[in-house]
Amino acid sequence: VQLQASGGGLVQAGGSLRLSCAASGRTFSSYAMGWFRQAPGKEREFVAAIGWRGSSTLYADSVKGRFTISRDNAKNRLYLQMSSLKPEDTAVYYCAARTSAIATIYPYDYYYWGQGTLVTVSS
Repeated sequence: VQLQASGGGLVQAGGSLRLSCAASGRTFSSYAMGWFRQAPGKEREFVAAIGWRGSSTLYADSVKGRFTISRDNAKNRLYLQMSSLKPEDTAVYYCAARTSAIATIYPYDYYYWGQGTLVTVSS
């Protein structure tokens, strides 16, 4: 599975962005997917994850109620709708795929990673 994240950019605090992750391979629909982020000087952290059918989702407390993860298995796409953005959301955002149907919050559970897309939120 190859993953390519896109949709990052510069946005003002309070604004919105939608990230997309395009996946290659026929096994996308059977994999749990996740979004992680890494701010400068910080470790990579969990943002959101979704199970293979899209019915189960997990969110970090810091984004709960502001971000929504979704997937379109017919299009091999993963999305992250981000609203009410804050300067502390500034980071490189990565999409990742787990070779299991069950979503988790741990980066080490995810085998495939995209190249990342930069989100910058100005105050």
